[in-house]
Amino acid sequence: MREREVVVGMDGSVAAFRAMDAAALEAERRSAVLDIVSCVPDTDEAGPVLRAAAARLGQRHPALAVRQSAVVGDPVGILAERSRKAELTVVGTRGAGAIAGLLTHSVSRGLAARAHGPLLVVRGGAHPASPGRRRGVLLGLESDDDTEAALFAFEEAALRGGGLTVLHVWSYRPAFRGGPGPRPAGLVQDGIARQPVAAAGVPGGVVAALPESGPGLAAHTRPVRVTPYRVLIEATANADLLVLASHPRRARHGRGLGPVTEALLRHSRCPVAVVPVPAP
Repeated sequence: MREREVVVGMDGSVAAFRAMDAAALEAERRSAVLDIVSCVPDTDEAGPVLRAAAARLGQRHPALAVRQSAVVGDPVGILAERSRKAELTVVGTRGAGAIAGLLTHSVSRGLAARAHGPLLVVRGGAHPASPGRRRGVLLGLESDDDTEAALFAFEEAALRGGGLTVLHVWSYRPAFRGGPGPRPAGLVQDGIARQPVAAAGVPGGVVAALPESGPGLAAHTRPVRVTPYRVLIEATANADLLVLASHPRRARHGRGLGPVTEALLRHSRCPVAVVPVPAP
């Protein structure tokens, strides 16, 4: 039986220790080993950082199984490779404006496009999950291709003991004058439509894939006259975790992310989990 593990990137920054704290909780929820990976120019530099990490975990999570390693190389490539076997990979980010260190936005963005499994990005400035207050898990759903993300969100909600909200948002563009133009079924001009899952416009393949029992599930759909990421950013203020599917786009220098994922990684008010869509 393969050992379960949660991988976290470490560079000694405040953001990295914040990510490690989140990763430790995720490892405990899964009864998994926490694997701390320090990506450095010189392995000698990792010693003090890893010792500080071990001391912190020993105080806060004494029963947690922990591994540590220092690896020389590109953080994105190293963590992407580690993500092949991990149940979850975790990184922190200082957010927009970071210009130094491992855990910059460029690393979280690059890893979101290249990770082989779920990636949790713990943003600086995002509100931390509070054990005393459960806001639940928010799933931003795009299409039937997002089944893996939906299953991850469902399982994460069950692990956290909270509810799961599915927010299916699409851009509504009015028809040209005199033209037929597409009009979403069940259009709601104001507010959020709160309907049973099967009738909410949520892609049917995703609904069918979800287990029949588990956390409370609410489906919210909303046609908007602005870009969908604005609605999702607003909704993250009332969530402990946002889950998105990663739909990598081809970019000039390899793979990139779609604009919605890019925006949420920068501006979400809670941690963001990005789940890759399997190749067809």
